[in-house]
Amino acid sequence: MQAWEQCGCVVSASGTQTRSISQGNEQLFPRIGGSQTLGTSQGLATPALDEDGPWSCSGVIVDQSRGIVLCHGSIFSPFLLEGTNLDCSERKRLLFPDDFSEKLAVEIQCSTSYTVKGHLKSNVHMDLGASNPKPGMIPLSNQVGCQKSLRQHQAQLLMMVPCQEFHETFHRLFNKAEGWRFSNDEDKLEHEEMQKGLAFLHWFAVVKIKDPVPRGTEEVRLMPSASLQKGNVLFTCGSPFGMFYPDIFLNTLSKGVVSNVAGEGNVVILTDARCLPGTEGGAVYARSGGNLALVGLIVVPLCWKANEWVGLTIACSISHILDNLKKALPAFMSPLKDAWPRIALMPKVSGQVDVISMLIPRLASVAVLVDCGQVWGSGVLVNARTVLTCRHVVSGATWILVRRQHQKEDGRFCAIRGTVVFATKEASPFDIAVVDLEKNVPGFVEPVLGASYSVGEDVSIIAFGAFGKHCGPSVTSGILSAVIDVDSTPVMLQTTCAVHGGSSGGPLFATRTGQLLGIVASNTRDNSVGATYPHLNFSVPITLMQSGLSRYNKNRDLGGFEELGQASDSVRAVWRLQRKPKELRRSKL
Repeated sequence: MQAWEQCGCVVSASGTQTRSISQGNEQLFPRIGGSQTLGTSQGLATPALDEDGPWSCSGVIVDQSRGIVLCHGSIFSPFLLEGTNLDCSERKRLLFPDDFSEKLAVEIQCSTSYTVKGHLKSNVHMDLGASNPKPGMIPLSNQVGCQKSLRQHQAQLLMMVPCQEFHETFHRLFNKAEGWRFSNDEDKLEHEEMQKGLAFLHWFAVVKIKDPVPRGTEEVRLMPSASLQKGNVLFTCGSPFGMFYPDIFLNTLSKGVVSNVAGEGNVVILTDARCLPGTEGGAVYARSGGNLALVGLIVVPLCWKANEWVGLTIACSISHILDNLKKALPAFMSPLKDAWPRIALMPKVSGQVDVISMLIPRLASVAVLVDCGQVWGSGVLVNARTVLTCRHVVSGATWILVRRQHQKEDGRFCAIRGTVVFATKEASPFDIAVVDLEKNVPGFVEPVLGASYSVGEDVSIIAFGAFGKHCGPSVTSGILSAVIDVDSTPVMLQTTCAVHGGSSGGPLFATRTGQLLGIVASNTRDNSVGATYPHLNFSVPITLMQSGLSRYNKNRDLGGFEELGQASDSVRAVWRLQRKPKELRRSKL
């Protein structure tokens, strides 16, 4: 993994050329447009930014020998000359340096590395010996006796190119009327200039480092996004907070799966790998044989829908970005044209496929969208005519359509009418409903029901949260973080998978075995501050419903489900997610 980290960098843009790395124990960057201080227990102190920046994001050094870097284009938006047209349907599909302010200065910060016996090493793994005799966090740039871990390079913006395919798919998927936004209110106040913003989401910058870059052991390998499937393991490599404290955050790794893809050739990639602001332009890697290959660049690390945080990261396919660059090259003679053969796309090589990737098509075939008109949620087919979902999804519905995506994932759905034959009462802690379909689902393979639970095991949730039927069910990964028992019986499952609006009723699977473990009921919301936490969610264990399913399959008897309404006070207390305040003892005084 270290070799791939060496391709990451931080790209910064400012309207001044006075910055330089200080020596010794001074700050890595002098003050620009405000104070810059170390973080405290209350969080990182972010400097106030003036109109000249600096703005920063992550980037990828795609050709080390020529110093060619790809990054997101949004950091250059404050320096765009007034009146410049961003409509990429025009004949001029590129932006050049003369479209930006003459004050624009670009710098690259990347890792300094050295080679020992053919293996790339990073300073973070050096033996600090006597220089660090006690436990503690010591900034690497200030470490006495250590080789500097960061190197700064002057750079120049060569060009910016739009990805029209990403632009069109993004606006189709993230409909403004549905309440999508991509920064919180605080960010809008602090970074008003960047909120020119959405117009630049599909623009990517090509930057050239002016001085030579020490070459690592491997070049970047690239992979077309069309080969991605839901459930493929992905790694992201970016630098949270950009140029602020890069000696701590440079090339931070995160791991997740392909949650969903959209557009021709999978131009839009959604992953549950957790990223933070500043990682825009960072790399998204997929497994290619025994190696990792660059498959995309991060565009949006955080997003909200109807004020609910959706725990997914949005990326653009690297193959589409480079295809647009390739089309533009005849009109732009530059070092990039010479570098093109070195960054040509490599086809995906054969190799072992992750277990989850092989199971996902079969598991996704039992996940359905439960459409109740104005309200929709998810469900799971437990046999060819029976769907389990949540009570609150179908409550008050006058009609129900159960929609299942065709196995070819061509965007088409088959719809079958259904009738709610059972739903727990509002007083029941178990939010469960049973829907009977008017005909059998074709090509149905019945899921295997789990019989036990192991805390810490890998799990996946497949549901229609956030996107509905726009691009089929999404996959999110995590672990079974807790199993809550009452009287030695599991009554609640807690996971770290990302869950958001529309996921209710979706299936929870054991990743390695594919067994159905439960039905997603809710995520966590802090009503005191109005915050939703998608990575802390709760499911009803399938073991509580096995008796009811067995009786219903045999003779259509719903008596087994009625038992769900006879929960004890202890179970009700668990599902309230809060304890009743204990009665205070009166003082004897």
